[in-house]
Amino acid sequence: MRTATRGALAGSAVGAVALALVVPSAAEASATRSVRQVVPDSTAPSRVVVPARSLAEPRPAVVERVVIGRSRRGRPILAFRLGDPDATRSAVVIAAMHGNERKPQTILRTLRDGRPITGLDLWVVPSANPDGVARKARRNARGVDLNRNFPRRWKRSRRGVTWSGPSAASEPETRAMMRFLRRVAPDQVVSFHQPLYGIDTSGTGNRPLARRLAKHLKLPRRSFSCGSGCYGTMSQWFNHRLDGQLVTVELGRSPSRAYLTRTAPTGLLKALGGTRS
Repeated sequence: MRTATRGALAGSAVGAVALALVVPSAAEASATRSVRQVVPDSTAPSRVVVPARSLAEPRPAVVERVVIGRSRRGRPILAFRLGDPDATRSAVVIAAMHGNERKPQTILRTLRDGRPITGLDLWVVPSANPDGVARKARRNARGVDLNRNFPRRWKRSRRGVTWSGPSAASEPETRAMMRFLRRVAPDQVVSFHQPLYGIDTSGTGNRPLARRLAKHLKLPRRSFSCGSGCYGTMSQWFNHRLDGQLVTVELGRSPSRAYLTRTAPTGLLKALGGTRS
Protein backbone atom coordinates (compact mmCIF):
# COMPACT_ATOMS: atom_id res chain seq x y z
CA MET A 1 0.00 0.00 0.00
CA ARG A 2 2.81 2.41 0.80
CA THR A 3 4.52 1.81 -2.54
CA ALA A 4 1.29 2.24 -4.49
CA THR A 5 0.49 5.46 -2.68
CA ARG A 6 3.87 7.00 -3.40
CA GLY A 7 3.58 6.07 -7.03
CA ALA A 8 0.13 7.64 -7.24
CA LEU A 9 1.45 10.90 -5.84
CA ALA A 10 4.14 11.07 -8.49
CA GLY A 11 1.94 10.01 -11.40
CA SER A 12 -1.17 11.09 -13.24
CA ALA A 13 -3.45 10.28 -10.32
CA VAL A 14 -2.25 13.51 -8.79
CA GLY A 15 -4.46 15.41 -11.18
CA ALA A 16 -7.54 13.69 -9.82
CA VAL A 17 -6.99 15.16 -6.39
CA ALA A 18 -5.80 18.56 -7.62
CA LEU A 19 -2.29 18.39 -6.21
CA ALA A 20 -0.44 20.98 -8.31
CA LEU A 21 3.31 20.48 -8.51
CA VAL A 22 4.92 23.64 -9.76
CA VAL A 23 8.22 24.57 -11.36
CA PRO A 24 9.89 27.21 -9.17
CA SER A 25 11.73 30.34 -10.14
CA ALA A 26 15.39 30.12 -11.15
CA ALA A 27 16.44 30.95 -7.61
CA GLU A 28 14.16 28.32 -6.15
CA ALA A 29 15.24 25.73 -8.70
CA SER A 30 18.75 25.94 -7.33
CA ALA A 31 17.42 24.86 -3.95
CA THR A 32 16.02 21.50 -4.98
CA ARG A 33 17.34 18.34 -6.55
CA SER A 34 14.30 18.11 -8.83
CA VAL A 35 10.88 19.65 -9.25
CA ARG A 36 7.97 18.10 -11.11
CA GLN A 37 5.09 19.95 -12.73
CA VAL A 38 1.58 18.57 -13.06
CA VAL A 39 -1.32 20.46 -14.62
CA PRO A 40 -4.22 19.33 -12.36
CA ASP A 41 -7.13 20.02 -14.74
CA SER A 42 -5.49 18.38 -17.76
CA THR A 43 -6.77 15.06 -19.04
CA ALA A 44 -3.17 13.98 -19.56
CA PRO A 45 -1.03 15.71 -16.91
CA SER A 46 2.49 16.56 -18.00
CA ARG A 47 5.59 16.04 -15.89
CA VAL A 48 8.70 18.14 -16.13
CA VAL A 49 11.89 17.39 -14.23
CA VAL A 50 14.09 20.43 -13.66
CA PRO A 51 17.58 19.66 -12.29
CA ALA A 52 19.26 22.06 -9.91
CA ARG A 53 21.63 24.31 -11.86
CA SER A 54 23.23 26.40 -9.15
CA LEU A 55 24.59 25.92 -5.67
CA ALA A 56 23.92 29.53 -4.65
CA GLU A 57 21.07 28.48 -2.33
CA PRO A 58 21.41 24.70 -1.93
CA ARG A 59 18.67 22.67 -0.25
CA PRO A 60 20.17 19.20 -0.52
CA ALA A 61 17.46 17.65 1.66
CA VAL A 62 14.64 18.63 -0.72
CA VAL A 63 13.46 16.00 -3.19
CA GLU A 64 10.46 17.94 -4.50
CA ARG A 65 8.39 21.03 -3.87
CA VAL A 66 4.62 20.71 -4.11
CA VAL A 67 1.69 23.12 -4.03
CA ILE A 68 -0.96 21.02 -2.28
CA GLY A 69 -3.66 23.68 -2.52
CA ARG A 70 -4.35 27.36 -2.08
CA SER A 71 -5.66 29.47 0.75
CA ARG A 72 -8.89 31.42 0.65
CA ARG A 73 -6.90 34.42 -0.60
CA GLY A 74 -5.13 32.31 -3.21
CA ARG A 75 -1.78 31.91 -1.48
CA PRO A 76 -0.04 28.57 -2.21
CA ILE A 77 0.17 25.96 0.52
CA LEU A 78 3.60 24.41 0.04
CA ALA A 79 4.89 20.98 1.00
CA PHE A 80 8.52 19.94 0.70
CA ARG A 81 9.49 16.31 0.37
CA LEU A 82 12.72 15.47 2.17
CA GLY A 83 14.75 12.32 2.60
CA ASP A 84 14.24 9.00 0.86
CA PRO A 85 10.93 8.38 -1.00
CA ASP A 86 11.63 4.64 -0.86
CA ALA A 87 12.17 4.50 2.92
CA THR A 88 9.92 2.17 4.89
CA ARG A 89 9.04 4.93 7.38
CA SER A 90 7.03 7.96 6.30
CA ALA A 91 5.98 11.15 8.06
CA VAL A 92 4.33 14.52 7.55
CA VAL A 93 5.13 17.48 9.80
CA ILE A 94 2.86 20.53 9.78
CA ALA A 95 3.25 24.02 11.25
CA ALA A 96 1.28 27.28 11.43
CA MET A 97 -2.23 25.89 11.11
CA HIS A 98 -2.88 28.81 13.42
CA GLY A 99 -1.22 31.80 11.80
CA ASN A 100 -0.16 33.38 15.08
CA GLU A 101 1.73 30.24 16.14
CA ARG A 102 4.71 30.71 13.88
CA LYS A 103 7.76 29.66 15.91
CA PRO A 104 7.51 25.98 14.85
CA GLN A 105 8.02 27.06 11.25
CA THR A 106 11.69 27.52 12.08
CA ILE A 107 11.98 23.82 12.94
CA LEU A 108 10.55 22.76 9.59
CA ARG A 109 12.62 25.25 7.63
CA THR A 110 15.76 24.09 9.41
CA LEU A 111 15.06 20.53 8.29
CA ARG A 112 14.21 21.69 4.76
CA ASP A 113 17.35 23.80 4.39
CA GLY A 114 19.79 21.43 6.07
CA ARG A 115 21.71 18.32 5.10
CA PRO A 116 20.04 15.38 3.33
CA ILE A 117 17.85 13.08 5.43
CA THR A 118 18.10 9.29 5.30
CA GLY A 119 15.96 6.46 6.62
CA LEU A 120 12.70 8.44 6.34
CA ASP A 121 10.30 9.67 3.67
CA LEU A 122 9.46 13.05 5.18
CA TRP A 123 7.13 15.82 4.03
CA VAL A 124 7.09 19.21 5.78
CA VAL A 125 4.33 21.83 5.43
CA PRO A 126 5.76 25.00 7.01
CA SER A 127 2.60 27.08 6.61
CA ALA A 128 -0.78 25.33 6.65
CA ASN A 129 -2.55 28.70 7.00
CA PRO A 130 -0.63 31.19 4.84
CA ASP A 131 -3.33 33.88 5.06
CA GLY A 132 -3.24 33.69 8.84
CA VAL A 133 0.55 33.82 8.86
CA ALA A 134 0.50 36.92 6.65
CA ARG A 135 -1.91 38.63 9.07
CA LYS A 136 -0.29 37.15 12.21
CA ALA A 137 -3.77 35.87 13.07
CA ARG A 138 -4.98 32.53 14.40
CA ARG A 139 -7.74 32.09 11.83
CA ASN A 140 -7.78 32.06 8.05
CA ALA A 141 -8.94 35.00 5.89
CA ARG A 142 -12.58 34.02 6.37
CA GLY A 143 -12.19 34.03 10.13
CA VAL A 144 -12.33 30.23 10.52
CA ASP A 145 -10.19 28.31 13.00
CA LEU A 146 -8.88 25.60 10.69
CA ASN A 147 -8.29 23.24 13.60
CA ARG A 148 -12.04 23.24 14.28
CA ASN A 149 -13.05 22.77 10.64
CA PHE A 150 -12.26 19.08 10.00
CA PRO A 151 -15.19 16.68 9.44
CA ARG A 152 -14.84 14.66 12.62
CA ARG A 153 -16.96 15.62 15.63
CA TRP A 154 -17.47 18.97 13.93
CA LYS A 155 -20.05 21.25 15.50
CA ARG A 156 -21.35 24.66 14.64
CA SER A 157 -19.99 27.37 16.89
CA ARG A 158 -20.42 31.10 17.23
CA ARG A 159 -18.17 33.43 15.29
CA GLY A 160 -15.12 34.17 17.36
CA VAL A 161 -11.58 33.02 18.02
CA THR A 162 -12.45 29.35 17.50
CA TRP A 163 -15.23 29.66 14.91
CA SER A 164 -15.61 26.26 13.23
CA GLY A 165 -16.88 27.70 9.95
CA PRO A 166 -20.27 27.45 8.23
CA SER A 167 -19.88 23.70 7.68
CA ALA A 168 -17.35 20.93 8.13
CA ALA A 169 -14.41 21.16 5.71
CA SER A 170 -15.78 24.44 4.34
CA GLU A 171 -12.29 25.95 3.98
CA PRO A 172 -9.93 25.37 1.05
CA GLU A 173 -6.99 25.00 3.45
CA THR A 174 -8.79 22.18 5.29
CA ARG A 175 -9.69 20.37 2.10
CA ALA A 176 -6.16 20.72 0.74
CA MET A 177 -4.69 19.16 3.87
CA MET A 178 -7.20 16.31 3.80
CA ARG A 179 -6.42 15.51 0.15
CA PHE A 180 -2.70 15.65 0.81
CA LEU A 181 -2.78 13.39 3.87
CA ARG A 182 -5.04 10.88 2.13
CA ARG A 183 -2.71 10.73 -0.87
CA VAL A 184 0.56 10.52 1.08
CA ALA A 185 -0.95 8.20 3.75
CA PRO A 186 1.92 8.78 6.21
CA ASP A 187 2.70 6.44 9.08
CA GLN A 188 3.33 9.40 11.38
CA VAL A 189 2.06 12.98 11.49
CA VAL A 190 3.24 15.75 13.81
CA SER A 191 1.20 18.94 14.03
CA PHE A 192 3.02 21.79 15.77
CA HIS A 193 1.20 24.45 17.78
CA GLN A 194 1.83 26.95 20.60
CA PRO A 195 1.89 27.88 23.48
CA LEU A 196 0.61 25.12 25.80
CA TYR A 197 3.98 23.37 26.15
CA GLY A 198 3.65 19.62 25.92
CA ILE A 199 2.88 16.54 23.84
CA ASP A 200 -0.88 16.09 23.60
CA THR A 201 -1.93 12.60 24.71
CA SER A 202 -5.68 13.25 24.75
CA GLY A 203 -6.20 11.47 21.43
CA THR A 204 -3.12 9.25 21.30
CA GLY A 205 -2.72 7.93 24.85
CA ASN A 206 0.74 6.45 25.42
CA ARG A 207 1.41 5.49 21.85
CA PRO A 208 5.09 5.06 20.99
CA LEU A 209 5.26 8.17 18.81
CA ALA A 210 3.99 10.41 21.61
CA ARG A 211 6.52 8.92 24.00
CA ARG A 212 9.39 9.38 21.53
CA LEU A 213 8.40 12.96 20.79
CA ALA A 214 8.23 13.80 24.50
CA LYS A 215 11.68 12.29 25.04
CA HIS A 216 13.49 13.80 22.07
CA LEU A 217 11.75 17.19 22.01
CA LYS A 218 12.19 17.47 25.77
CA LEU A 219 8.52 18.22 26.39
CA PRO A 220 6.09 16.83 28.98
CA ARG A 221 3.18 14.58 28.03
CA ARG A 222 -0.13 16.29 28.72
CA SER A 223 -3.81 16.05 27.89
CA PHE A 224 -5.14 19.24 26.31
CA SER A 225 -8.82 20.22 26.19
CA CYS A 226 -8.48 22.75 23.33
CA GLY A 227 -9.78 25.50 25.61
CA SER A 228 -13.20 25.71 23.99
CA GLY A 229 -13.44 21.94 23.65
CA CYS A 230 -11.94 19.63 21.05
CA TYR A 231 -14.15 19.32 17.99
CA GLY A 232 -13.36 19.21 14.31
CA THR A 233 -9.60 18.97 14.86
CA MET A 234 -7.14 17.55 12.37
CA SER A 235 -5.93 14.98 14.91
CA GLN A 236 -9.49 13.73 15.51
CA TRP A 237 -10.12 13.40 11.78
CA PHE A 238 -6.78 11.76 10.92
CA ASN A 239 -6.68 9.32 13.82
CA HIS A 240 -10.26 8.21 13.11
CA ARG A 241 -10.18 8.05 9.31
CA LEU A 242 -6.64 7.12 8.30
CA ASP A 243 -3.98 4.61 9.26
CA GLY A 244 -0.96 5.86 11.13
CA GLN A 245 -1.00 8.25 14.06
CA LEU A 246 -1.08 12.00 14.44
CA VAL A 247 0.31 13.65 17.54
CA THR A 248 -0.11 17.35 18.38
CA VAL A 249 2.98 19.05 19.79
CA GLU A 250 2.59 22.33 21.69
CA LEU A 251 5.71 24.42 22.08
CA GLY A 252 6.00 27.09 24.74
CA ARG A 253 5.31 30.75 24.10
CA SER A 254 8.92 31.76 23.46
CA PRO A 255 11.21 28.83 22.63
CA SER A 256 14.85 29.79 22.19
CA ARG A 257 16.51 30.06 18.82
CA ALA A 258 18.87 27.25 19.81
CA TYR A 259 15.92 24.99 20.58
CA LEU A 260 14.20 25.77 17.27
CA THR A 261 17.29 25.34 15.10
CA ARG A 262 19.23 22.59 16.90
CA THR A 263 17.43 20.70 19.67
CA ALA A 264 14.00 20.37 18.06
CA PRO A 265 15.04 19.47 14.48
CA THR A 266 17.48 16.83 15.74
CA GLY A 267 14.99 15.48 18.27
CA LEU A 268 12.15 15.40 15.75
CA LEU A 269 14.20 13.34 13.29
CA LYS A 270 15.16 10.90 16.04
CA ALA A 271 11.52 10.51 17.10
CA LEU A 272 10.39 9.88 13.50
CA GLY A 273 13.23 7.49 12.68
CA GLY A 274 15.33 9.59 10.34
CA THR A 275 18.92 10.79 10.40
CA ARG A 276 21.07 13.38 8.64
CA SER A 277 23.50 12.01 6.08
